[in-house]
Amino acid sequence: MRLIAAATTILALGAAGAGAGPGSFGLPLVPAGFRVETFAEGLSHPTAMAYGPDGRVYVTETDGSLVSITRGTRKPRVRLRGLRTPLGLTWRGRTLFLSEKGRLERAVLSRGRLVRRKVLASGLPYGEHQQDNVVIGRDGRLYLGSGSTCDACRERDRRSAAVLSLRPDGRELRVYASGLRNPFGLAIQPSSGRLYATVNGQDALGNRSDPEPADTLVVVRRGARYGWPRCWANARTLRMNGHCGGVTAPAAYLEPHASADGLAFYTGRSFPPAYRGSLFIAEWGQYYSRRFGRRVVRVELKRDGRARRVVPFASGFEHPLALLVDRRGGLLVADWGSGIVYRIQADGRR
Repeated sequence: MRLIAAATTILALGAAGAGAGPGSFGLPLVPAGFRVETFAEGLSHPTAMAYGPDGRVYVTETDGSLVSITRGTRKPRVRLRGLRTPLGLTWRGRTLFLSEKGRLERAVLSRGRLVRRKVLASGLPYGEHQQDNVVIGRDGRLYLGSGSTCDACRERDRRSAAVLSLRPDGRELRVYASGLRNPFGLAIQPSSGRLYATVNGQDALGNRSDPEPADTLVVVRRGARYGWPRCWANARTLRMNGHCGGVTAPAAYLEPHASADGLAFYTGRSFPPAYRGSLFIAEWGQYYSRRFGRRVVRVELKRDGRARRVVPFASGFEHPLALLVDRRGGLLVADWGSGIVYRIQADGRR
């Protein structure tokens, strides 16, 4: 078995450590030196967040709505309805791109309204998973996660279990990388331009006493293959198992079945210096949730893009899903389960 760019890291096991808040029965638990507050509430299953050109945070919701919030919001403002399970959004100037089930569309913010809606790509495959987050790369192209239609099978459409790339006008849609069962979260590393993705491993492996496989964090490279469905990440050995010839190894191995989802690079300056440049990942915790997941972990990265270590950061959420660094350097965590957006900030900062 030959692996390309083998990764060395550790699983983020254990509690988040002492800090403010009583955990899952109140505010989430954060490390000493940090505090947590409610940024906004009243959302309906938030899935992704991004700042708009008007300074508001725009949020997609599972029920098909796009809303906007600011600090202190209790009743989000509905901007669009009738979306098809939107899971991702990003802005380029005043143009909004929305990832939905089977398609990608855009709209333009004009005089406080989203107008000139247009479907850029349609007929994309979906089934057990669908189209996930969308980001804009340094090259100006859109990058879109496209999950598998099944747990583990041979896909008929190359656009499944892949990261897709296309121009902002919808042209030149192509498969950028493959073998990614469900590349839910996407983020561009500011310092390098590298594209990172969280990948949810398949379900039908392991058991409750010996859960497999590990979820992973990968650096997405053009033309690379990441192994699904015949190669998977072993949570015990932190190596790739199965038919793995030519497979690009992950940058980090995460908890098995934690459903690693939204991710965000810390670009603020209010956290302690050791946190700057860190990558935060929300773990949904759909499976084995008493043991893994339902928290936010922090990844310290090496210069080569691989993880130095993965450590717990905050816990006590219902189902954390989307992350965003706010304009004051706080970390926003959208809890899909509670409909609350929490804000984590260092003590002594506003």
